[in-house]
Amino acid sequence: MAARTVRLYPSPMKLYTRTGDDGTTGLFSGARVSKDHPRIEAYGTIDELNAVLGLVLSACDPAHPFEKRLHAIVGSIQSRLFDIGADLATPEGAKQQSKIHRIDDTDVLESEKWIDEVDSANPALATFVMPAGTELAARLHLARTVCRRAERTIISLGSIEPVGEPLMRYVNRLSDLFFAMARRANHERGHPDVPWVPK
Repeated sequence: MAARTVRLYPSPMKLYTRTGDDGTTGLFSGARVSKDHPRIEAYGTIDELNAVLGLVLSACDPAHPFEKRLHAIVGSIQSRLFDIGADLATPEGAKQQSKIHRIDDTDVLESEKWIDEVDSANPALATFVMPAGTELAARLHLARTVCRRAERTIISLGSIEPVGEPLMRYVNRLSDLFFAMARRANHERGHPDVPWVPK
C-alpha cells in the first residue's frame, strides 16, 4: 500500500500575502491597524525578545546542570511570549479572545518562583553590575534590556487601550528573571560580576 502524504494545509501557503503593502496589518480580531500602531509595536517587541531568547538557548550547554535547567525555563517562557503576542493582537472584547490564553496571576507566580530559584545561589548584590561576563550572561543581559523595552511599549499601549494588568506584571518579572539568570550564568562558570566603576 502506497504511503499517503498528509498536508497540514489544503494548499501550499505563501510567505507573502500583499495585504500589508498599504502599511497596515491585521489583528487577531480581524481589525486592521497601521503597522506603527502601539499594539503592533508592543507585540513586535515581544517577538524580538523571543528571538533573543533563541540566542540564549543556543548558548546553553546541556551537560551543565544549571544551563540545562535554564534551557527548560527559557523554553517555557518562549511559549508564554507567544501567548502574550496573541493577547496583544486581540483587543479586549474581541470575539476571538476565547481562543487565546491571557496571562494571569498563575503565570506571574510561576515567574516569581523562577526568580527565587535562580537567584538563591547568587552572591549578595553589592553594587551595580555591567552587562558582561560569559557569552551566555551577555545574551541574557540583552534579553533583559529588550524585555524592559517591551514593558515600555506595553505601558504605552495601556495608556490608550486596555491591557491586562497580570500581563504587565509578568513582563516586569521577566526582566528581573533575566538579570538573575545572567548573574547566575557568570557565577556558575566562576566569572565574578563585572562591577560598575563610577568616575
